Amino acid sequence: MTRLLHWLFPHPLLTVIMTIVWVMLQNDVSAGMVVFGVILGIIIPRITAVWWPDRPQGFRAGKMLSYCLIVIYDIIVANIQVAWIILTKSNAQLQPAWVEVPLDLRTPEAITLLAGTITLTPGTVSADLSNEGRSLLVHALDAPDPQAVCDEIKQRYEARLKEIFQ
Repeated sequence: MTRLLHWLFPHPLLTVIMTIVWVMLQNDVSAGMVVFGVILGIIIPRITAVWWPDRPQGFRAGKMLSYCLIVIYDIIVANIQVAWIILTKSNAQLQPAWVEVPLDLRTPEAITLLAGTITLTPGTVSADLSNEGRSLLVHALDAPDPQAVCDEIKQRYEARLKEIFQ
């Protein structure tokens, strides 16, 4: 029975997320849409399971939920900060910077989530990952202290992602 469940649901959390996203995209919470979302949530992960041989084993969903809430909060705050920068600072006063963030993360999923989080937060964008995956190049819109930007990324996001994936 366990093998059957694993075969049907190779990524159970992904199945749930895909079902929720499908219903939200359709903007229709009906039985038909939920059932179709579940079907998609079963079929797509099953078809793509062969390309996921090294999925993370130590994933902590509860910590991921708190991480998502922190990121949503940070996106809202960063939107306000960027709007304030745009309205009050001239181009000459801006101090954009390229910041190299050394990575302690090793799993591709965690590094991808970190890069996506940085890019989603207004005022910063992930530009490049080093060939060996040891550092991430980030551009900050206004960074009088680039080291502070690096420290904030490592403490606020990377440390939490290490807890989630390791």
